[in-house]
Amino acid sequence: MLSTAKGKGQILLALFFTSTFIPSLLTFSPMPATHKNLVLIGPMGSGKSSIGQALAASLQFSFTDTDSLITTSLQSPITQIFAEHGEPFFRKTESATLASLSPISHSVISTGGGIILLPKNRPLLQNLGFVIFLTASDDTLFSRVSRNQNRPLLQTENPRATMAAITAARLPLYSATAHFTLDTTSLSRTRTLSILLDEAQRALALTPPNP
Repeated sequence: MLSTAKGKGQILLALFFTSTFIPSLLTFSPMPATHKNLVLIGPMGSGKSSIGQALAASLQFSFTDTDSLITTSLQSPITQIFAEHGEPFFRKTESATLASLSPISHSVISTGGGIILLPKNRPLLQNLGFVIFLTASDDTLFSRVSRNQNRPLLQTENPRATMAAITAARLPLYSATAHFTLDTTSLSRTRTLSILLDEAQRALALTPPNP
């Protein structure tokens, strides 16, 4: 959890100074067996929060959302944080939040879409747990995020084009960071969850939970 400082201004100041995609349904690379978390990365609309909560419940893990930790700590929605302090401040805060999670175990951790942008975050993600890259087609992603108006990076004249450009630019970073990739474009929620449960049990050497 982020360090507590007296007064919101001190919290903000303290945080500021803390400092090859394969086009198939599934891809995998090895992970050390000592890790006991699942870490979800991917673009906006990939289902990290909704699938993550269902996955955590099925595995009897806790659920952690880095964006929620940030908004709770700063007592501001992400759109307001971006508007008042800018994206560089948000990214520094996000990185500090990620680093603070290193002691936890048996958790499904959902992360923000841009968490892979800072180079130092990528090894932090990999050390934190088994990293799953959730993705989908541009059309599928946009149809999901268009229902939510609270996306600061999509407040543009052409949000669809903006989102496609952001996703394309980040794709190599997601792929390089992930231990496992799942394209959910043609998958139902039930099938997505089933695949991830099977992979989690294999990757983390878990005993399947009781139904």
